[in-house]
Formats: sequence, C-alpha cells, structure tokens
Amino acid sequence: MHPNSGLVVQLCGDCHVSNFGLFGSPERRLVFDINDFDETLPGPFEWDLKRLAASLVVAARNARLPEDDAHGAVRMAIRSYREEMRAFSATGYLDIWYARTESDAFLQLVEKRHRKTAQAQLARVQARDRLHAFDRLTETVDGARRIINDPPLVVRLHKSEADVRTWLTALLTAYYDALDESRKRLLARYRLVDVAHKVVGVGSVGKRCFISYWEGNGECDPLFLQVKQTDASVLEPYLGRSEYDQPGQRVVVGQRLLQATGDIFLARAHSEGQDYLVRQLYDMKGSADLEKMPAVYLRRYAALCGEVLARGHARSGDPAQIAGYLGKSDRFDEALVAFATRYADQNDADYAVFQAGRCGRCDRGTARRFG
Repeated sequence: MHPNSGLVVQLCGDCHVSNFGLFGSPERRLVFDINDFDETLPGPFEWDLKRLAASLVVAARNARLPEDDAHGAVRMAIRSYREEMRAFSATGYLDIWYARTESDAFLQLVEKRHRKTAQAQLARVQARDRLHAFDRLTETVDGARRIINDPPLVVRLHKSEADVRTWLTALLTAYYDALDESRKRLLARYRLVDVAHKVVGVGSVGKRCFISYWEGNGECDPLFLQVKQTDASVLEPYLGRSEYDQPGQRVVVGQRLLQATGDIFLARAHSEGQDYLVRQLYDMKGSADLEKMPAVYLRRYAALCGEVLARGHARSGDPAQIAGYLGKSDRFDEALVAFATRYADQNDADYAVFQAGRCGRCDRGTARRFG
C-alpha cells in the first residue's frame, strides 16, 4: 500500500467518473453529485482523487481520445479540486453544508451552439420521475397494477416464493422502524402493492436486491423503493473496520456526509444477520455518456467532478489542512497524471489477459472475432 497524507475525509470509496450524476433533490431541483456509496469509509482524501484520475484516463482511452486529452482531463479535475478546497478553507462550515451543484452547471459547460440540446437532455432527465417509472415498470394484471416481469433483469416473486415475500415484508417493517418519525408518517400513507427481484450492477453481482411498488393516493401516486444487500467496504482491510457494526448504517452515514442533498427515504434495515439499504429506485436520475463526449467537454466535466468531490470532502475533513497539503502549484496534479497513466496501463494489460483467456475457451472463429 502506498504512503498516504494522513488527512482523513469521508471517502466515496469508488470515486470513478461514472459514479457522478444527476438526481432530484427533495425540493424537486435537479442536482449533480456523487451517487454511489457502497464502499464509503473514512480514509485519506487522495484515495478518491486517485480513483477519479485513473477513471478519467480509462474513460478517455475507451472513447479513443488522444492521450494528451486524457491527461488534460485529469489536470482539470485535480486543479478544480485543489482550487475549490482552497476556497472552502476560507468558508464557514455551514456555508459548506449548504453548498450544492444544480443542473445549471451543465449548461455552463457547453458552448452556446449546444445549449438547446443540453437543455433538452436535462428536461428528459427531470422527466424520469416516479410517474415515468410507473409507466415503465408496471402493468395491469387481472385489474390490478403489478411490476412487469422482465427476466433476467426484473423477476416478480412467484406464488411459490411466499416465504420470500413474508421475509421481505418483515424487512420493510424493520426499515420503517429505522426511519425518522416524519418519514414514518409519510410512508405509512402508502400501501405495499408488489415486489420483485432485480439484477444490480457488476460490482454488486451476487447480492440480494429487490424493488417494491407502493401506492399512495391512488395509481397516480406511486412510490418505488429498492432494497439492496450491503456488506463491509472493500477498503476495510486497509483502513480498519467501520465504526458502525452494520454496513447499512455505514453507507447511510457516508452518503449523508458526502452528498449536499439526498433521498428522503434513505435508511437501512437488518434481517437474519444481514444488512440492507433502502432508497428510492427512480428519482430523476441521469448520467453523462462518456463514450460520446468530445475532449473539450470531458475536460470541463472532469473539472465539475473535481469541484463536487472537493465539496463532499470538505464536509467531513479539514479544508485548510488539505488545501495546505496540495499547495498552489501543479505538482500534485502532475503526480496524479503520472499515477493515472500507470493505472490505466495496468487496466489495459489486465483486460488483454482477460480477453486472451476468454478467446482461448472459444472456437477459432470466435477467437478471431474477439482477438
């Protein structure tokens, strides 16, 4: 393990560029922030920056951009982080907590000739709310609304899985008990209608995950909650065990520390020795298409990610100490460019080994196709 600064913040833990995105605030504003916290844990601030820097080089290579553009994106991200942290070092703590990045920041990234297209994209993201999810995820079965069976991604519970349904209902009751009193009163007005298994991302393969469909004031008032199994952070072997015995509590606390605003239904639940995280499934979420992003916009997007990460770290760490450590020069920026390049080289080498192994198990024609 490399030496570290010893300046501790609440880490995202998996701070790659695709784990930044748009979502709806409780005030129904579209905001931009970090949006994945499965591995969150206190640790050296630069670990998140290294992850972000490496992911930018990987993303640039994946988009077939020149290496100079990949390095430029890293420089913009780290410089933005460094300058934003310096600004936060002279900012009141409450002002740091009140700070947030709204969707208008995206419009400032694009040139005037692309402004209308960007506005249309933001409007589409804002339209992806619970009513949009209602149309996409449910259908009428025997006169009642049910979650659409769409295997292998979404699989409704069969009648033979009555024990799973009973267990899940008990888990949601435990979740209800963990909510703040005001949220309890809100959720109590909704009725659980249907549940289904749901496949989650690559990093969570093998974990239990469900979606639940609830109705409030009729079908025009749907609520979708995701129930996802949580485990210890992959960083714990290097940083020590979390101060929280339950992984779900670790994630909830970490998310609330890092995000400027969050899901009102976020909470943990515990059942049969296993922890789960419950949150809204669809709530105006959107992300950038990095493969189609021109180099100039990748650099600007990287700078926005660096700015947002600085704000998240400043909420739990000491901005003055971090700003002093980074200094005013670009020495730290260049060090991370070098690190990110080496990391991306290793990533390419590992993928080549994976491809060779996969093609070795294929027939000759398939091997030529993937080779």
